[in-house]
Amino acid sequence: MLPKTVIHSIGNLIGKDKITAEKEDLVCYSYDAMNQSFMPDAVVFPENTQDIAKLLKLANEQGIPVVPRGAGSGQTGGAVPAQGGIVLSFEDMRKIIRINRENLSAIVEPGVITGELHKAVESLGLFYPPDPASLDFCTIGGNVAENAGGVRAVKYGVTRDYVLGLEVVLPDGRIINPGHETVKDVAGYDLTGLFVGSEGTLGAITRVILKLLPKPRTKITFLAAFRRVVDSLNTVTKIFGLGILPSAIEFIDRTCIKLVKEHAKISVPDETEALLLIEDDGSEEAVRFSGTIIESALKNCGASSIEKAVMPDRIQELWRARRAISPSLAKISRHKLNEDVVVPRNQLSALLSATYPIAEKHSLTCANFGHAGDGNIHVNILYNDKNEKERAMLAVEEIMKKTVELGGTITGEHGIGLAKKPFIKIELSDAELSILRKIKGVFDPNNILNPGKIFPEA
Repeated sequence: MLPKTVIHSIGNLIGKDKITAEKEDLVCYSYDAMNQSFMPDAVVFPENTQDIAKLLKLANEQGIPVVPRGAGSGQTGGAVPAQGGIVLSFEDMRKIIRINRENLSAIVEPGVITGELHKAVESLGLFYPPDPASLDFCTIGGNVAENAGGVRAVKYGVTRDYVLGLEVVLPDGRIINPGHETVKDVAGYDLTGLFVGSEGTLGAITRVILKLLPKPRTKITFLAAFRRVVDSLNTVTKIFGLGILPSAIEFIDRTCIKLVKEHAKISVPDETEALLLIEDDGSEEAVRFSGTIIESALKNCGASSIEKAVMPDRIQELWRARRAISPSLAKISRHKLNEDVVVPRNQLSALLSATYPIAEKHSLTCANFGHAGDGNIHVNILYNDKNEKERAMLAVEEIMKKTVELGGTITGEHGIGLAKKPFIKIELSDAELSILRKIKGVFDPNNILNPGKIFPEA
């Protein structure tokens, strides 16, 4: 528990209306989408960078843990106060400071909702590609902290590819500005890139400079059904082999198809084992060409039904159904371990061929969906009680090991946080973890920022 004197000191520094220690308020900031609760001692709502600098300087001097938090939509416990202390909420820092059409850039505060940024830039004929499934409520600051991806990553990349520069408050209260509103910058080490994906363990991000693109003129979307999973995955590699780079290729397995049907009016053969949701965008001429190649590949690889959507309302309906899969899994099972493993595209078949038998061995259900275009599959192990959870953890460990064996990584966009901390040694060597710990020590020698995350116990 934080002494009342410390809470009063923080109130005197940044304003008494910007801090709460009321239990009813604290509960709301004790969990994220991982759904594991840790109560903070206080929550602070800064309005500017100077507020945060004052808070971190005091916390560093007193050894108080501080956990930066966006919308709390993360899947791995990255934004929960695992060791108590202060939650630093950015919900009052949500200004879009500037959108520069000539420079194709935007400057935003970390609390800006990702979907709201999409709407703002698209109204000006511009485009911000990263689109995590939670885009209607997740924040840019959280996206940067986790290096979020989304369905369009196969063509456009992930958050890291759009962060030109940052304003960051270090744990001792110093303010730094790595990066610039320029396309090129090789002055020294890439500090900007180091903060992206750091999960709030190195500094508090208070401003983000983002790269934008011209908005694509048109798009085309296909929903294709397959009687065999292997045929759907062969289609993915076939499309790339034909020289086409779609903006999205999403895989949906039989368990998840039932959920998609509830959110979109789709008709597929009863024996369907997999769906592919494929989209491409660009100029009208380019999309016509890629659409012809994609449709031909679907037919040649054995698709049993193909829907081609061109009207915006239908395209949005299909994508709403896809984005609804993860929360809708609660209709099948009370709990899930939602993993986001990544393998090379040509190893997708080997990965999925392993996940179902592993789940079956532990008498559990496995639901797979996700970004087949970049090899990033959300493997969901479903469970209902404590006994099943223990078996689910064993199943996940086996899947992690298989993923690394196939040349992949245990997380593509969710981060490590708490949930994947037990598995990080499957991928990273002792030497690599030692280097990461030393980097953490340089920025945060007193270990006040988001302690207990990423690193396994020494």
